[in-house]
Amino acid sequence: MELVVARIGAPNGLHGLVRLEIRTDDPAGRFAPGTVLATDPPERGPLTVAASSERQGSWYVRFTEAPDRTAAEALRGTLLLAAPEEDAEEDAWYPHELVGLPVEDTEGRHLGTVAGIEHLPAQDLLVLTEEGGQRTLVPFVAEIVPVVDVPGRRVVIDPPRGLLAGEDDEA
Repeated sequence: MELVVARIGAPNGLHGLVRLEIRTDDPAGRFAPGTVLATDPPERGPLTVAASSERQGSWYVRFTEAPDRTAAEALRGTLLLAAPEEDAEEDAWYPHELVGLPVEDTEGRHLGTVAGIEHLPAQDLLVLTEEGGQRTLVPFVAEIVPVVDVPGRRVVIDPPRGLLAGEDDEA
């Protein structure tokens, strides 16, 4: 399975440079010149990195297949895909591995299942489908999501009062 490593954003300049929304902790390795990346939608790729650089905390890439601003604009919104790294950390996980995992609170009560992850500029959000069918966005921070146990098939959350929709009935 291939992983999303970035989303192509707006073009920058006239020579095909695009800004990336990064979804990897190794952008220098993932976007090294010569790297070939699959795309979603697939008909927009594969794309070959011609050049990449980091400027003021943002990554910019130029692809061989998009030599000018018009071609770069046509790639906007495209997801860049790559194979998982083989030397990943022992406790590392990928978003696709969380989908469908049961979610429980710190006392072991079943609250629902993970429906996905939403990547926002400030932080990621865990998308929880509660037992009653409600969709709840849980800030994906260690204080609220202290345990992500992929091998043990569970996610533990410690939600502040009022975060979960199902709490209204219990109050």
